[in-house]
Amino acid sequence: MTFASKLQDFGRQIALIQDGGARITYADLARRADAVYAAPGAPALARALVAIECENTLDTVAGYLGALRNAFPVLLVDATLPVDLRERLYSHFGVSFVWTAAGRWEGSHRASPQVHRDVGVLLSTSGTTGSSKLVKLTPANLQANAESIAEYLELDSGERPIANLPIHYSYGLSVLNSHLLVGATVLLTAEPMTQRGFWDFFRDDDATSFAGVPTTYTTLRRLRFEQMSLPSLRTMTQAGGRLDVETMRWFGELAASRRQRFVVMYGQTEASPRMSYVPPERLLDKLGSIGVPIPGGRLDLVAEDGCPIEGTGVTGELRYAGPNVMMGYATDRAELAMPDTQRGVLLSGDLAWRDEDGYFHLAGRLKRFIKVFGNRIGLDDVEARLKEQGLDAAVVGRDDLLVVALRGSGPDADRLATEIAARYRLHRSAIRVAAVETFPMSSSGKIQYAELLGALDS
Repeated sequence: MTFASKLQDFGRQIALIQDGGARITYADLARRADAVYAAPGAPALARALVAIECENTLDTVAGYLGALRNAFPVLLVDATLPVDLRERLYSHFGVSFVWTAAGRWEGSHRASPQVHRDVGVLLSTSGTTGSSKLVKLTPANLQANAESIAEYLELDSGERPIANLPIHYSYGLSVLNSHLLVGATVLLTAEPMTQRGFWDFFRDDDATSFAGVPTTYTTLRRLRFEQMSLPSLRTMTQAGGRLDVETMRWFGELAASRRQRFVVMYGQTEASPRMSYVPPERLLDKLGSIGVPIPGGRLDLVAEDGCPIEGTGVTGELRYAGPNVMMGYATDRAELAMPDTQRGVLLSGDLAWRDEDGYFHLAGRLKRFIKVFGNRIGLDDVEARLKEQGLDAAVVGRDDLLVVALRGSGPDADRLATEIAARYRLHRSAIRVAAVETFPMSSSGKIQYAELLGALDS
């Protein structure tokens, strides 16, 4: 049993408030969720793979919850993802039923693939590039993480979070899940924080919390957030990449001065997604830390040979264990049917060290992924697309900056950067294109990406 299957238990408690003012009770949300799968065009085949083209709307929430309630494995897709990328995903995995952002079913003649009985939700590892590498999450994974988040954030039915992060994004999804678990009232909007309408909605409906990625908080500082009157605000949470220490301190001190909480968290989609958090009362003396494991989880460090690292101040790969760890990845239809390969353990791909109080601190990345404005970007995916265009390109980056190195003739750098920003829906300031004479290469003929980034990121 999950939070989705128990919606009706909260009866006439308000589950959702839409930014147009409409209010939906838990009982009505349960009925609407089930009605999606009884609507014309809905899949009749048990365990058929469904895609939901997500926006922050009642139709999307109902489609998602209905899939969990009726045991349909569901692929959550950004509704604004370019059509060619969406179709590539659907074709690759055999999706034959799509619940659109407009709230209707669309079908195809593709045969639905076999999906393992435990798979509940599929999320792309790189949502803005339409990566064909999916994370397989079970309903039990989602339930365990929602329970853990609700415990360490001390959530109850009196909470009124404003759910501004996308639902197809694991962080945004976890905000929804953890609050529905406790019978809270979720304020649902797609308005960006830079718009007056967002804050009008926030004040009018007494929002108690909001969630943000690093760029959210740097933007709020520029907007003079400290001058905003938000009497109902109690909690701010941050995840989706590393926040710089100075901004972390600024919000930590502001929150403390207002008797609010600023909670810095760490996670990955593969963990449904939360893995650690910094207790707000320790934030200012643990600046830069990703904190301690979430309730029910365990963090440790492993050396290159796989042996655990017991000491403090020693860098190793961060390893997480807990009931929220995915079943594994799916890169094709056959892998959708594969059983659990993780056994509750996840090697994060991040390097970290442990301090004397048991708090963990990140030291770098092992994998070719970055987070740009909260979106996880596969650098190899971007590079492959550029090469498809006939460009001799190497792609590197760090959080909130994607760098493209071009050899030989090619389009104007500014024009290419604008095209990349539009393709992946990133701000132009996050893209840098540089012409190079050569790429640094290893003796085995491989591009030395770290060396290239060091030369270009200056």
